Amino acid sequence: MYGYSCEYCEGTVQPRTVKREAFKHRDGFVILENVTIGVCDNCSNRYYSADILHLVHEIATGVKSPERTEQIPVTHLESA
Repeated sequence: MYGYSCEYCEGTVQPRTVKREAFKHRDGFVILENVTIGVCDNCSNRYYSADILHLVHEIATGVKSPERTEQIPVTHLESA
């Protein structure tokens, strides 16, 4: 599944297990932990398998329950 050329540079996409990867979904955010993704060895662009993207969608839409939920601080910056 890995070892293909990066679409942005001359690099090669290699597997990398990351501690946390955050995904923005139209219905919110989902964080996956200890997930293996593809990362370009030259420009560090990230690539995700269809299985990962389907899981993110299922969690974001409530089809699948997350293991836990965390609060994220949010604030609004006043324009000067």
